[in-house]
Amino acid sequence: MAYVPAGGYPLRGPLASGGGGGGGGGATSAAAAPTNNPSSSAVSATPFHGGNLPFITRLILGLQSDQNREQALALLVKEITSLYPALLSTHSISERDIARVSNAIVLLQSVASHPDTKMRFLKAHMPVYVYPFMNSTKSESSYERLRLSSLGVIQSLVKVDNAEVVEFLLFTQIFPSCLRCMEFGRTLSKTVATYIIYRILQNSEGLKYCFALADRFLSVSRALGIMVENLDQEEEKHSPRLLRNIIGCYLRLLESENDRARHILTSCIPSKLVDSTYIRILKESCPEALGWLQELIRNLQLTGQTS
Repeated sequence: MAYVPAGGYPLRGPLASGGGGGGGGGATSAAAAPTNNPSSSAVSATPFHGGNLPFITRLILGLQSDQNREQALALLVKEITSLYPALLSTHSISERDIARVSNAIVLLQSVASHPDTKMRFLKAHMPVYVYPFMNSTKSESSYERLRLSSLGVIQSLVKVDNAEVVEFLLFTQIFPSCLRCMEFGRTLSKTVATYIIYRILQNSEGLKYCFALADRFLSVSRALGIMVENLDQEEEKHSPRLLRNIIGCYLRLLESENDRARHILTSCIPSKLVDSTYIRILKESCPEALGWLQELIRNLQLTGQTS
């Protein structure tokens, strides 16, 4: 029997016990749920009609049909999973395929953010269909576009405080996917991935989850530290927001009741973060983050880690 966590999310497909086949209906029956080794038969692609207003209008009006509306998510899943084999291929992905799948993922962002559809979106396990794009270790612009679109789906879920959303994301192993984006993504992907981690840490269960295993906590600390050290190599227009999210994560981690882990964390925070290196960036573009940084420095002074 598939494990059902407190929020009531029965696992299906590769997330079920033993990696067995798919369960219940709804949008999840449209395609096999993704795994770390994505594979799916290609499907016929509907041409992307960018800028064709009459065509787009007909599509929108077509959603008034009950049949079209109920099939919409199933068709989006088919579009998304059609690109899974390319993630394992050494061949480049065509711009046409990138545009088609990215547009499908962007539509999922709307479903994920709307209060009337968010919880049903979770119960159908729709977010896991974008995880393979987040788990990609390729850094080319085509993969970055897919990575960023996928992160946008998760960002839409975490913008509003919701314990069930956090439970679902933790249960489906969102931390490793975000850490991979922080390692291989470009500046904007790193910014969104760090924001997702920050939002999850704001939840008490998310904070406990981070400290439950030493390797998990150390992985997060290491990823944050590497981004701080390399911040001067990031795109300048996005780096202040990335820095803000990094500082927010550190502040929240220091609120943990785990004294030993907190002591380790204070010794791992790069000195570059608490000296004057990034003060100018924050003064000019992100005063709120400057206040956070000053609070972080005060907290570190209380622990004797900085003078």
